[in-house]
Amino acid sequence: MKRGVCMAQLSQRERMMNYIQDRYGTEPEYLWAKYPNYAVFRQPASRKWFAAVMDIPRNRLELQGDDLVDVMDVKCGPLMVGSLLAQDGFFPAYHMSKSSWISVILDDTLSDEDIYPLLELSYDSVAPKRKKP
Repeated sequence: MKRGVCMAQLSQRERMMNYIQDRYGTEPEYLWAKYPNYAVFRQPASRKWFAAVMDIPRNRLELQGDDLVDVMDVKCGPLMVGSLLAQDGFFPAYHMSKSSWISVILDDTLSDEDIYPLLELSYDSVAPKRKKP
């Protein structure tokens, strides 16, 4: 967490990124010069992405306006995608497979505590599979 800054003063994007770094010990990777605010987080053992944090125009989520809004893509199963899309704060995945990823808007529509289990699920889903004895 940023030193001397109260968590409540941070944006939800900043809180999520801090949580990911603290919980999973992984740093954001900024892979695209054209999109300097797009960050991905990889599961350390598999090197697969489990979260992508971006700022995109609202109209890309079929919301009113073209101002930027922060979103985080997380991986989850098709059944979960379907059920989450029926709730406020969730959208079809931006720039990812819409059958196994979902976009979560990071504007405090959802509480941080509602998002943490989705991060856990996403992280676990890309972890290397254990070999059966």
